[in-house]
Amino acid sequence: MTDDEVLCYVKAAAAALELPLDVAAAQRVAVHLARTAMLARELDAAGMDVEDEPAEVYKPAPFPAPGAAQ
Repeated sequence: MTDDEVLCYVKAAAAALELPLDVAAAQRVAVHLARTAMLARELDAAGMDVEDEPAEVYKPAPFPAPGAAQ
């Protein structure tokens, strides 16, 4: 996407969500969105497999027993 297309997307999304964005704020959001998209493209192009960096196993803490002191 070009810079103008990113800015148009930000303005359209803000309007759809009824978020008030002035011109300066929309431009700042567009800069960050373009940067995030660029980083995503670079990560996607890295060609890593799941085995290259396994995620930690998620183990939520158990819920405390009813009436137990916290």
